[in-house]
Amino acid sequence: MLGVGLSIVSLARFQFAMTTVFHFFFVPFSIGMGFLVAIMETIYAVKKDKVYLDMAKFWGKIFLLSFAVGIVTGIIQEFQFGMNWSEYSRFMGDVFGAPLAIEALLAFFIESVFIGIWMFTWDRFKPGVHAFMIWMTSIGTMLSAIWILAANSFMQHPTGFKINNTTGRIQLTDFGAVVANPQLWRVFPHVILAAFMTAAVVIAGMSAWGLLRKKKNENHFFKTSLRFGLWASLIFAILSAGAGDLQTQQIIKDQPMKFAATEGIYKDTKDPAPWTIVELIDAKNHKASGQIEVPGVLSILAYHRLSGSVKGMDTINKELHAKYDKQFGKNMNYYVPPKTLFWSFRVMTGIDALIMLVSFVGLIFSRKKKDTIENHKWMLVVLGICIWVPFIGNSAGWFITEFGRYPWIVYGLFTIAQAVSPTSTVANLLFSNIIYFALFLFLGGVMVWYSRQTLHHGPYFEEADSKQNVDPFAKEAFGK
Repeated sequence: MLGVGLSIVSLARFQFAMTTVFHFFFVPFSIGMGFLVAIMETIYAVKKDKVYLDMAKFWGKIFLLSFAVGIVTGIIQEFQFGMNWSEYSRFMGDVFGAPLAIEALLAFFIESVFIGIWMFTWDRFKPGVHAFMIWMTSIGTMLSAIWILAANSFMQHPTGFKINNTTGRIQLTDFGAVVANPQLWRVFPHVILAAFMTAAVVIAGMSAWGLLRKKKNENHFFKTSLRFGLWASLIFAILSAGAGDLQTQQIIKDQPMKFAATEGIYKDTKDPAPWTIVELIDAKNHKASGQIEVPGVLSILAYHRLSGSVKGMDTINKELHAKYDKQFGKNMNYYVPPKTLFWSFRVMTGIDALIMLVSFVGLIFSRKKKDTIENHKWMLVVLGICIWVPFIGNSAGWFITEFGRYPWIVYGLFTIAQAVSPTSTVANLLFSNIIYFALFLFLGGVMVWYSRQTLHHGPYFEEADSKQNVDPFAKEAFGK
């Protein structure tokens, strides 16, 4: 304990949260950026408008940076699994290993092969063929997301398994059921569309900063990028909200405690159920007060109809005790962290609405018939600041996903306390947390610095050796 209130479980949970959040900063961004760069290059291949080729090359640099940092943070995340969660690995290995192995052997293989070809063959293939390379890279990143989310969806809603009574471990009995898990096909569209939105907001924001530099030779490039980013962010923000609604329907069915916490409901609501905008939550005594409510709206959000009450956390807690007391004991606490989920949900949805609003206003100011956005410096600054906003929204969404599963690490089967490595110590975890945090700060700083340098240099910057033949096997490399 070290006498400062630290425990092995709390430090292991903090480390998992830290590594996951830092990794999740870059993964959706790189997935989205790869997809949008593929669209840019496809437009060039079809229309032969050179500005889209310039856009694909410039924003492709940002994509490559995020891709590289995402790989490093992912390796660290997997490393901490072995350090802190060995009991989880033993319990879940037969199921968890299969999708992760496919992700590495299939999806990541596609990404790594085609991204390498794409990087070094701009002048060696026809535009359509070269665009195919970035599309394959983008498809590979999305396939990676499917297999990672398949593993996580099993943790949220286990399917296709049995418990080996001899070893006490999970055994995979139906791989098809794992892939067909309804949780997976509700969460995947939400995550992917949010990834596209994230990249679009960054493109629009960085383009806004580029326009503020007022370099005439870059104006058309950044104006085109800005409009592209604004249209994409508006479209994908709307679609992401719709996908989130579908995911919510599944959460209500599979994890009612999570849903009740996101709405701050302790007691069963009346019918129709009001939606709470804000409230004061007393997590210790399981009470809420000071609600500002909109009558009937929660019934519409939860059931898509004008009637229906919602179970509160108190009722759900009693049901979970009745279901699991024989296996996990009467002292188990099934209440999830209500403040975290309540406010994370409002941050996530509020950010999505903000992105819709800012994108719409930006499109109005930059429309062709009356393009005045450069005269509204405040709007460009707002767009520039909004670069950071989707990363906060993505993190809030991941908080809901992971904190809402408490006290389980595998829902209904294995608790967080059971999953921690027996060899972990407070001292080791405290040390590794500090090291990881410093490493993540460094990696994040490198990403931000290089992105800023890329923007500062602009889309038409050429390095000193860029005109030289970089092929090490070219005849010029061996002299005359």
